[in-house]
Amino acid sequence: MENSYTTTELIDEVKNLISFSISNLETERSNFTLMHRAIIKKYFEAKNVNIDYDKQLVTMQIPVGRKKYTNITFECQDIERFLKACLKKDEKHTYFYKDLLSHYNLIVAA
Repeated sequence: MENSYTTTELIDEVKNLISFSISNLETERSNFTLMHRAIIKKYFEAKNVNIDYDKQLVTMQIPVGRKKYTNITFECQDIERFLKACLKKDEKHTYFYKDLLSHYNLIVAA
């Protein structure tokens, strides 16, 4: 069934997973934090991503040139909305989202 997702359905499922992860952050913080960081890393091609949920701060290193990175920190008024905005509808990201759903469906079902 997983392979039959349209891109729009796939994005919707990842958005549902993000909503679920934010509402269940207290019980599965470390697990969902890894997912949130992976989404941000993929979108920005960033490294060293950290999220301070209490202060609503995201810190990361983003590329500014060949093998050059700069530190950036910004405040998010709504982490869930920010994460959903980081989803791209292209083929490169589609495989990442399928893997993400597959991984977290196994964890949530366990």
